[in-house]
Amino acid sequence: MPITVTVLASLGLIVLISRFHKNLVYAVLIATLFLAFSCGYSVSDILNIAWYRISSANNMFLMLVIIQIIWLSQQMKDCGVMNDLVITMQQSISKKASMAVLPALIGILPMPGGALFSAPLVDDCDTKSEFDPLLKTKINYWFRHIWEYWWPLYPGVLLVIDITGISMLHFILLQIPLTLASVIIGAFVLLRKIKSDDARSHKFQWHQLRRVVILMSPVILLITIFVLIKLFLPEINEFNKFLPIAIGITAAILFLQLKKPLKVDVWKKNIFSMRLFKLFMLVEVIRVFGAFIEAKLPNGTYMAAQMHSELADWGIPILLVIMLIPFLTALTTGIAIGYVGASFPIIMTLIGSDPSQTKLYTTIVLAYGCGYIGLLLSPVHVCLIVTNEHFKTSLSGSLRRLLFPVSILFVVLIIYCLLLNYIKI
Repeated sequence: MPITVTVLASLGLIVLISRFHKNLVYAVLIATLFLAFSCGYSVSDILNIAWYRISSANNMFLMLVIIQIIWLSQQMKDCGVMNDLVITMQQSISKKASMAVLPALIGILPMPGGALFSAPLVDDCDTKSEFDPLLKTKINYWFRHIWEYWWPLYPGVLLVIDITGISMLHFILLQIPLTLASVIIGAFVLLRKIKSDDARSHKFQWHQLRRVVILMSPVILLITIFVLIKLFLPEINEFNKFLPIAIGITAAILFLQLKKPLKVDVWKKNIFSMRLFKLFMLVEVIRVFGAFIEAKLPNGTYMAAQMHSELADWGIPILLVIMLIPFLTALTTGIAIGYVGASFPIIMTLIGSDPSQTKLYTTIVLAYGCGYIGLLLSPVHVCLIVTNEHFKTSLSGSLRRLLFPVSILFVVLIIYCLLLNYIKI
């Protein structure tokens, strides 16, 4: 079987198994074994490749950061910081702005199914029940995810940085324009039907801004420490690129614990939660899957060279493959870690071992953006499912109504990539 077909078949297995078994860990594990045995690896080769990836320092620091992110997210929720932040924002800005800002605030911390936490807050802004539930569904879902392009607390962002080798700063700078585009699209397409509430919009006072800053202080501390380490202690970043953010998250957790302490029982529940264990296992099996994509084949050649040759023989443009693989993977898995881990090792092999900076950056933006679009349209995306449950709206109706803003986003993505290629960054 051609290597390209084998890789695509392994992705198809992830889709098929996760659809019927509803467990992405098993799906990725089975797909990994299928890929490994189909490529001719022996059992000892499979164990060696898997262990090398799992035991690598880079992987262990990545896993540490992901675990810390979940702990901090739950800590801010349990100690009431998120609830206080929401109340303060509702008292500070207009109804229209609140309906966008509240889910965006919740989206700063990557809580699985976090849209369920923000959906009631969006509903609270509609005190007279005058807006279509489908409209509120779209607003909550859309603005909940505007940060996932670049915000380094999202595991998918950390994973793409690790796989591509791009610096975190460069990735953030590349991706921020897409967040701005999403905000503008959301404002003009989704919020235009919401009437401004002038009475509320003039109630903002500076002490409320101070209150927001105080409530956001753990995240502000995290970002400050990360930036200071990057600027003044580069040797820490050279030791491991995930260490600066791990130090920042540790400081944020300790700071918040001193300020609003949680009981030992609460910490035990958060540290040993089954949700955390499942996420840990999911990331690990995805990392192992990526290891086989990146490893040498048993015949000593790299998968990249063979896939290049096969695609050239078939006449399929590599650009189309770079767009379709992350889109389809995201569409069918509904999770950023899933589409990044499954598709980016393949994409990096397609562009060669030493691409120009312009080609690397443009490819990352295009592939991640197409995957993100697939994520927004995924029928198995947990945030969309729980938002529909809250507003009692249909999944098909929500997806159909999302097609227009997502289409605009796709056009913006293509234009942006053309500009990146034209200016030759």
